[in-house]
Parts: sequence; structure tokens; C-alpha cells
Amino acid sequence: MIPRERAPYSAIVDRPPLKLPGGARLVVWTIVNLEFWDIARPMARQVLPAPTGQVLLPDVPNWSWHEYGMRVGVWRFFELFRHLAIRPTLSINARVCEDYQRVARAAHEAGWEFMGHAYEQGPMHLIEDQKAMIERSVAVIERCTGKKPVGWLGSGLAETWHTLDYLIDEGCLYVADWVCDDQPFRMDIGGGKRIVSIPYSYETNDSPFLYTRNGTIDQFVAAIKRQFDTLYAEGAQSGRVMAICLHPYLIGVPHRIQGLGDALDYIAGHDKVWFATGEEIVRAWLDSGATF
Repeated sequence: MIPRERAPYSAIVDRPPLKLPGGARLVVWTIVNLEFWDIARPMARQVLPAPTGQVLLPDVPNWSWHEYGMRVGVWRFFELFRHLAIRPTLSINARVCEDYQRVARAAHEAGWEFMGHAYEQGPMHLIEDQKAMIERSVAVIERCTGKKPVGWLGSGLAETWHTLDYLIDEGCLYVADWVCDDQPFRMDIGGGKRIVSIPYSYETNDSPFLYTRNGTIDQFVAAIKRQFDTLYAEGAQSGRVMAICLHPYLIGVPHRIQGLGDALDYIAGHDKVWFATGEEIVRAWLDSGATF
């Protein structure tokens, strides 16, 4: 099924007002991405280009860049979110639960929501048996937390024509790959099966902003605040969702983490703002009776 068959076009100005819990105007969804990068394979991203353009294995410099986030950067996240009393959603490669048990255990103990993010970081379209990979990922997370994840973000936000079918078969309620709205919407899979899309973000996302576009932390903080200001104003008429997407090896470094704190402090200083997990958002949206 092509996208139009799964989710017919809907203009946000034509929808009934979206009512959020507690009269909130805006729900802020913070997502921490924890990934497993296999040093035996080409790295998912490169902060340091390979000499003469030739990718060398093992790629120690770029693997170490990511590893810093798991050894150091993520612990700054734990401290920041504890201080702000924010419970984020953890977009997690299931293999993190096996190879970085200390980190996964801390996230679980802190009450973070676990959202599936493939088994390990790599191109989804090259996985020979995607259904088996999704089943394995869900099972590993369930063993780690005692609960099956109800949400999914594809590695690289990638899907094939059948990904949504596999996710529904595993009991997922929502997916975050479809970055095409400021409100949740249903995706019809056929046969009476449906899944809810919650808007992730390319804009308030440290990976495209700081890594791909070479933005500064000050520019990123300004973008978060301006994104918030617009959505908060629009939310007076109909609720909106604002995603803030984070990676510990990017914004968890010493010279950037304070900027994230400043941005979240700014948002928290407004009333009628609801910081929520993906599961809380989708369940509230379903309870609202929204039909789009």
C-alpha cells in the first residue's frame, strides 16, 4: 500500500481542534536515541572523514566518537532529565540492551519509555528478513524491561512497503518514521489493522542540525525556542506535538549539553505544556476520539 492508501491527505486547518490532556496547548516529546555501531562494519556516521576518502576497517576514530556518547554523554542526559523531571522516550537499538546493559538498566530504572529502533544501526532495506529482525528487537527489549515496546522508529527512519504490517503484528501502537505532520494521525494497513503516526522531527533534531548541516549549539537552541513559540501559539486553537530528538555523542558533549538545558528550561517556563512519552501521547490521542 502506498502512503495515500495508508493515510489519506488531511489539511491541518480542516480538522476538529485537538484537545490535549489538562488543557495543554502543546505536548513536547523528547526522544533520546541510543544506537549500537558495529566496529566491524562501516560507521553509521562519520565525524572524521577517512584519509584519502577510503573507508578503513576498523574505523576507530568514528566508532570512538559514538562510544563517547555511551560512556559519558548519555549520563549527562540522565542528570539533565532527572533535574527537569522529564521522562523521555528512548529510541533504542535492541542490541544496546545486550552490549550496554548498564545504560539500558539506568534508563529502565529512571522510568524512560523504550521505543524500538531496529536491532542495531544499519540500513533497513538491506536486512534480509525484516520481520524476524523486528520480532527479535521487540523480544530483546521485553526481556530487558519486562514490557513489549508499543512504539517504533526505524533505523534512519527507513521502512519498506511491509514494515507497518510487521509492527502491528508485534503489537505496536505507534510509529515515528512519518515526519509529515504536527499532530498524530492514523495509518490504515488494511484488514481492519491500524497504527498511529506520531510526528518525529528533522528540524529540532541534533543529528541533521549539528551534524549534517554543521549548525552551532546556539543556532540549535534558537531553533528549538522558535519552533516552540510557533507551535505553542498555534496550539491555542488546536493541540500540537513538538519532538526534540537527541543523540548522546552529539549534544551530550561538554560544550553543547548546557544549551539543551537552556532550551528545555525555556519551554518548561510556559504553562499549558505537557512533557510526555510516545505511549502517553498516542493513548491520549486515541482517547480524544480524533478520527483523522
